[in-house]
Amino acid sequence: MQTAITGKAYVLGDDIDTDQIIPAEFLSYDPTDPQERKYFGMYAMSGVPAGQIGLPDGNTRFVEEGKFTSEYAIVIGGKNFGCGSSREHAPLAMAEAGAQAVVAEFYARIFFRNCVNGGYLLPCECDNRLSEEIRTGDECTLDIEAGTLVNQTTGKTYQLKPLGDVKPIIDAGGVFDYARTAGMLK
Repeated sequence: MQTAITGKAYVLGDDIDTDQIIPAEFLSYDPTDPQERKYFGMYAMSGVPAGQIGLPDGNTRFVEEGKFTSEYAIVIGGKNFGCGSSREHAPLAMAEAGAQAVVAEFYARIFFRNCVNGGYLLPCECDNRLSEEIRTGDECTLDIEAGTLVNQTTGKTYQLKPLGDVKPIIDAGGVFDYARTAGMLK
């Protein structure tokens, strides 16, 4: 597993739900088909309401119109990130667009587990209200081993909560890979 993630931040607020991350109308694509899977990336975050999109101006899209990938590697959320329905397509869509991690104050637990179990995204938590301190486009580095997020644009460092019991699953790349390495699956 990589030890750091560096890239541009994409900032959202509170209560971003899975229907906003990947609207139901795009769930007809087959994630097992590479030609269709890329559409999850194209439509990632397309349901986030105007005014909330890429705070503070409310206009910055996660994925530019007509593209399949995003320039943002780290998503910054507020409270209750990933609430709503339990679709595993939400973290898949974000990862397919190119996001590697989400840092939020706290998550809906099913979204958090879908990130971990699928090996899609690194879900980190931080006590700071990062959605008010980091701006979309700021260059950030998430140091996984040190448990820190550094905003390279401002020079400010934030302490993240420990990953805890999910770290071995994340390190393995998801629950099935973890089960294979632990001898639970062949």
